[in-house]
Amino acid sequence: MSKISIMSEDLSNKIAAGEVVEKTMNVVKELVENSIDAKASMIKVELKDSGVLEIKVTDDGIGMDRDDAVLCFSRHATSKLHNINDLFNIASLGFRGEALPSIASVSNVTLKTSNGTVGTLVKINGGKQESVENCDIRCGTIITVSNLFYNTPVRLKYLKSLYAELANITDYLNKMALSYPNIKFILINNEKELLNTDGSGNLLKVINSIYGLSVTKKMLEIDAKTDDFHIMGYTSYPEVNRSSRNNITLLVNNRVIKNYEIIKTIHECYHTFMAQDKYPITVLNIKADPFLIDVNVHPTKMDVKFSKIEDLKELITNTFTKKLKETLLIQEGFVNTDFVEEKIEKEEIKEEYFKPKLEEVTLNFEVHDDNKVYLESGVKEENKVHFDEREELIPVHEVTIKPIKPIGACHGTYIIGENEDGIYIIDQHAAAERINYEKCYKAILSHSKNIMDLLVPITIELPSNEYMILKEHFDILDKLGFVYEEFGINTIVIRSHPVWLPSYALEEAIRKIIDIIITEEDFSELKFSDRISMTMACKMSIKGNDAITLADMEYLLNNLVRTDNPYTCPHGRPTIISYTKYDLEKMFKRALD
Repeated sequence: MSKISIMSEDLSNKIAAGEVVEKTMNVVKELVENSIDAKASMIKVELKDSGVLEIKVTDDGIGMDRDDAVLCFSRHATSKLHNINDLFNIASLGFRGEALPSIASVSNVTLKTSNGTVGTLVKINGGKQESVENCDIRCGTIITVSNLFYNTPVRLKYLKSLYAELANITDYLNKMALSYPNIKFILINNEKELLNTDGSGNLLKVINSIYGLSVTKKMLEIDAKTDDFHIMGYTSYPEVNRSSRNNITLLVNNRVIKNYEIIKTIHECYHTFMAQDKYPITVLNIKADPFLIDVNVHPTKMDVKFSKIEDLKELITNTFTKKLKETLLIQEGFVNTDFVEEKIEKEEIKEEYFKPKLEEVTLNFEVHDDNKVYLESGVKEENKVHFDEREELIPVHEVTIKPIKPIGACHGTYIIGENEDGIYIIDQHAAAERINYEKCYKAILSHSKNIMDLLVPITIELPSNEYMILKEHFDILDKLGFVYEEFGINTIVIRSHPVWLPSYALEEAIRKIIDIIITEEDFSELKFSDRISMTMACKMSIKGNDAITLADMEYLLNNLVRTDNPYTCPHGRPTIISYTKYDLEKMFKRALD
């Protein structure tokens, strides 16, 4: 008896669904792309429970007749490819004919469509056609996908949280709106509107809908072309940046793609303009002859191969570099004086608001007579965190360093000190980083509620997809000690903050913490606290070439030797190098052996 047999259509569709449909975003992606290929000018996506319960996509495209409405659920049925030559000249978003049958095999699907002549209603349950009926002749298509993965419970089990699924969908639709500014996109989840573009064709209006006005005002227009490529779009000023490359949106002939070579090229254009771990907000549409690209390299069609990638990278480099060099990039300061005056009138005026700001560097430590180093100045005695109260969280070195007396500084960066054992060279920034790192680390892990109210609240506005991720992790902001509230759409207002944040770079520090929360994958308490502490320690610490007095040097060294690990900064760089008295005698030939 033969062992080899042809799989049933139902089984092959379920296998194909494993490649095409992994999460709710994949379903939305395939349906929206079909609507775009149908020449829709309006696409409305309505979700229930982030699409797990129901996904409904409505468009005003050309629709289908009865025969096409039934045939579209057959595998490899497509209107976009007719012969092998068409494979080398793909102008549509979809073309394989696998999406609809794959989706229908793992859900319940209702298709309502009309080409303006006849209306058709098709119902599919788990890949099996249940009915085909007549319906109204509104031109366009409405497709509803419900109970996704109801017959493949393993895949349903491994869907991420509702917030994560919604963030993926929002991120995708944001990118599609940027790709097609002439199409009106509407996204609704559980009757709450998350995205609504006007479809006017103005890309800056779409950027404003997604990122907000503050980002839109800091965008540079990109437009350049060669014989093979035409690039157009917008990129942000260096001061407007993010910690994730996800905000670099790449489009090829309006198709959203991922290409790390191009992302790296854009990032390198900002070298010396922004930190290496920062990325600009960029929307770049690459127009090219379809013969120069291959989109048929991955089931998701997100990966694209270019036949002249070096020419494209050179065009991007020259264009971005020229645009940055010819633009005045001085950052502008802004203070809403009306708001400040109103707050001062309503609140009690405190004396510290009128104290003169010190020009010299002030070290953020406090030493008391009981020889314990307190990490939170201005805190009640019973709530202070002591270095002596060791927790097995930071690596503790048992060998202690004898007190070091500073005798001078070298190049404004290195402190020269001595004690009875020899001389020491201390990197003042690395030393301050170590002290501030342990301060923040222990304060975070102690869940200290010592907070400071803000005279002027800080408003943080985020794209919808990033805000969904942040909202899922509001408990982290609570643990860190922030007092905040949701304000409008995709915006939170910070009203109080933990005392260990650097006051002179407060908004930058808060935004960095939010970036970490959004991009972090491992939310274990120790690793998350470590990453935030390292970031804050760097911002809070004195830098190289910061001139400090001899008294400040002594203050710094007294605190350094009391830390749990005075030998390295949080990044692993050495804080201190020593030369023993014997080493000096050998170098000066006083000891001969």
